[in-house]
Amino acid sequence: MELRHLRYFAAVAEEENVSRAALKLHVSQPALSRQIRDLEDELGFQLLERSAKSVRLTDAGRVFLTEARAVLQRAEDAVKAARAVATGASELHVGYAPSITARILPPTLRAFQAELPSVRVRLHDLSTEEMFAGLREGKLQIAFILRPTTARMRGLHFEELARDTLCLAVAPKHPLARRRTVTLRELAHEPLIAYSRKDYPEAHEMLNTLFAGTKSRPNIIEEHDSVSSLIAAVEAGTGVTVALQSLICTAGPRLKLIPFTPAPESLAVGAVWPNGGLSLAAEVFLKCAKEIAAKK
Repeated sequence: MELRHLRYFAAVAEEENVSRAALKLHVSQPALSRQIRDLEDELGFQLLERSAKSVRLTDAGRVFLTEARAVLQRAEDAVKAARAVATGASELHVGYAPSITARILPPTLRAFQAELPSVRVRLHDLSTEEMFAGLREGKLQIAFILRPTTARMRGLHFEELARDTLCLAVAPKHPLARRRTVTLRELAHEPLIAYSRKDYPEAHEMLNTLFAGTKSRPNIIEEHDSVSSLIAAVEAGTGVTVALQSLICTAGPRLKLIPFTPAPESLAVGAVWPNGGLSLAAEVFLKCAKEIAAKK
């Protein structure tokens, strides 16, 4: 089976007519019919039901058409990526959230640049919603986020890379800063600083889940659209925040992270990309990220 077989089959299926498909492909009708029959003979089942004036997909043909289109798109992407690398003009656009990727992103970049030095990586510090939009619009090839709910994953694929632990982040002079652990019931009395609900809905879903067993609601007094402003507000003593342990890589000594007791379930951090598949450069970047995450 060759790519031309898939290309010919897809054209016939889309046109629902061998003559029109032959004109579109610039081949003769007998040659096109022969190629489709050769494909069916190799597969061992019928893809098309033929009549005098048209053709229709069989049930097996409909399934095969979906997969054939995916293979053709993957091949086209591979050619584009390889051509871009060959001409030195390739770029890889990666979305990320600094607070959850600080442990794995820098070493991943170093490993990727060692493998594909001619590909320029453009990092985009974006909210979760902006990353979803960028992936669906083709502006990003891959992004790194917390595992989203299934309902928000339309057209996207997620793969877990690592798990991170939730902690309470407070200013170094906060009364709780000397504590070795803190309970969720104690947190219920604290003013909370959170990410923007509009841009980071998963952060609010996480808080609601976290507080579900305390019979209280999170006392959110401020919402921020970036990790830098959130850290600044907590450091200033405005309130406290619930954050992943990896936030310490970004905040450093500006904040104190205190484990919860009992420890809540850890959260999945991973990569997300369109269901259509990854470009060659994005595949290499993901491979590097998985290797780095496995060492952490």
